[in-house]
Amino acid sequence: MKRKIITLVALLLAGFACADVNVNPDKVLGPIKPMNGVNNGPGGPYGLGNSQIRDNFDDYKAAKIPFARTHDAAFSECYGSEHTVDITAIFPDFSKKADDPTAYDFAITDWYLKRIRQMGTEVFFRLGQKIEHHVKKYGIMPPADFKKWAKVCEHIIRHYNEGWADGHQWNIRYWEIWNEADLDVKTWNTNPRTWGGTEQQFFELYTITAKHLKKCFPNLHIGGPALAGNEQWADRFLAHMAKEKVPMDFFSWHIYTTDPKKIAAKSERMRTLADKYGYEKTETILNEWNYIRGWTDDYPYSLKTVHGIKGAAFTAATMIACQNTPVDILMYYDARPETPYNGLFDFYTFQPLPAYYSFYAWSRLAGLGRQVEAKADEDDLYAVAAKGDDGTLRVMVARYNENDNVNRPKNVKIHMANVKDGEVTAHMVSSVKLYSETILSVKNGVASVKLEPNAVVVVEAKL
Repeated sequence: MKRKIITLVALLLAGFACADVNVNPDKVLGPIKPMNGVNNGPGGPYGLGNSQIRDNFDDYKAAKIPFARTHDAAFSECYGSEHTVDITAIFPDFSKKADDPTAYDFAITDWYLKRIRQMGTEVFFRLGQKIEHHVKKYGIMPPADFKKWAKVCEHIIRHYNEGWADGHQWNIRYWEIWNEADLDVKTWNTNPRTWGGTEQQFFELYTITAKHLKKCFPNLHIGGPALAGNEQWADRFLAHMAKEKVPMDFFSWHIYTTDPKKIAAKSERMRTLADKYGYEKTETILNEWNYIRGWTDDYPYSLKTVHGIKGAAFTAATMIACQNTPVDILMYYDARPETPYNGLFDFYTFQPLPAYYSFYAWSRLAGLGRQVEAKADEDDLYAVAAKGDDGTLRVMVARYNENDNVNRPKNVKIHMANVKDGEVTAHMVSSVKLYSETILSVKNGVASVKLEPNAVVVVEAKL
């Protein structure tokens, strides 16, 4: 009988792992950073509005998304398609004068940006063009006149911030020059997708534009180049900018992977690279990222993951990992309704998908303001905590596993100093729950929660 009991206990232990998260509310680390930004705004009625057509306005607004980058908006019918955001959409005839108000078509871009602002989200404006996969290229070729292109950008900014050409006073702070000019360094003259010129031509365009815009708008954040990922190219780019004394308020870059730790490590390298060339005060911004296992055979699996619980866990784990690195802002790719990269909202119903709740949960942390120390003792656990002036403590824990053969639940003990015994509220994102509320018991400052291999939990307590 004794042997049977020992065997049963061993089997139970084998199927149920344990881990610890230690939270120290007294150790303040700094602010909760805007790790929950996205590319693009809410999705809703096509055209200028039909209240009978589905939208995600309420959920988008509830997530309190801090930034919406406008890259690739021109792919979305919800945003106005090819009439939206891109320089060739706003200034369609390059033969016209840059200071001629009648040469500009702002109508649909105005409408799109207004909708973003109505959500309480700040616009992050990409000056340039969407990616082009077709056999014929239209907007990604080098402009005929780089100085004129810079002046066109100037007048777009004046429209949105100074009221030029029947414009607005919107104080859009961030203006990004181009997108992923390093994507096709080997095929730029045969099949480019983002920049159809040489590397040196892009460096010249960026140099002219950044200097001109910073001279016109010294208080705005002017930066780029929305690096696709080529770090050798990035080194040459920054070396050129430093040599030419080009001002750079932010240095933006992209990464797609399955490992949040790789994203965190790259954020360290990007910070080091910017510092190397004297841009120590320049913000580093990761404004395209998502789960991708591979771009060929693994691509379908990747997209399915983006839409599921594993994608939500990856998203939360990445936000948490990057909170503790030098990167200043994250912007997920993409909230655009039509793209398969959208893990936030279902295309057909516009209802929230699992990853939406990772964004919503982060906004709850950001609402408290101050990050306090939280450490997890397992490699597949990511933890972050925040506290508010009213004594509210929130702890967010993500368990993420890329290996689909990991299937055991894990009992996670969350140690919260200064939290009294009793009950606390938690919200779970798992295979059976989508930010569902549950009650946890606290004993000796410890709350225990069972997490699946991919899951997210947010625990709220009072200090």
